[in-house]
Amino acid sequence: MTNITPTTPPPEGNIDTQVIGHVLLIGINRPAKRNGWTPPMFRQLAEAYTHLDDDPALRVGVLHAFGDHFTAGLDLPAVSAYMQRGEKAIPEGLVEPHDYGLPGYRRRTKPMVAAVKGICFTVGIELMLGADIVVAADDCRFSQMEVQRGIMATGGATLRMAERAGTGNALLHLLTADEFGSSEAYRLNFVQKVVPAAQVLDEAIAIAQRIEAQAPLAVVATRLNVLKAIEQGQAAAVAEFIPVQKALANSEDAAEGVRAFVERRPAQFSGR
Repeated sequence: MTNITPTTPPPEGNIDTQVIGHVLLIGINRPAKRNGWTPPMFRQLAEAYTHLDDDPALRVGVLHAFGDHFTAGLDLPAVSAYMQRGEKAIPEGLVEPHDYGLPGYRRRTKPMVAAVKGICFTVGIELMLGADIVVAADDCRFSQMEVQRGIMATGGATLRMAERAGTGNALLHLLTADEFGSSEAYRLNFVQKVVPAAQVLDEAIAIAQRIEAQAPLAVVATRLNVLKAIEQGQAAAVAEFIPVQKALANSEDAAEGVRAFVERRPAQFSGR
């Protein structure tokens, strides 16, 4: 079992990071408030995502949380002024963690695995849907309850819930603000694996380490092509097949992949 000791967070919470090999662990750290999100936490999360993309030694991120819960959602008193002004707590130019292409912000290129447990409300669902692969604990409680508070989900739920589960299933949960569990989230393709709570971070790290062992340039290209197909359509993704494959085939990693195949050994990729 992975044992990570968090820093002692300030009252407004913080984001802890730790590197294991080529994996960046990104920890939500405000357990005394069920990891309720404040503006400094959003800024630090974007900085962590930006660091993942900018550091060539890092290949995969794992988003997780300290304490018993992923997050109870927004700390509304702390963030309501931003919403009233139509402002983001994240400075422009950083990688926006929800990753839906907000103008002024960068899109993430490297993979992100999310490990969710306990309460996972509102922004928690949107952050996990903004990741690429989600491991959920079997004790999860999910709810997209913005309509109960007189606001709309604007972190990607209105986009990705329907994309993953169909319009009817998305609106069932978006419009009723109901609470549902891990089995329903799995049925709707919101999460990819459900494991006991004690195993959720270990399983997420294991997946990240499997990804980390692959050729980094090919991993990024594959991820971006999938997203292009979803967001821009099949023709746009197909148009990239030959030029992207040509660039990859001429990389040092592709040459190493061939050598490893011939020599019957695991490849040692450099990301070049």
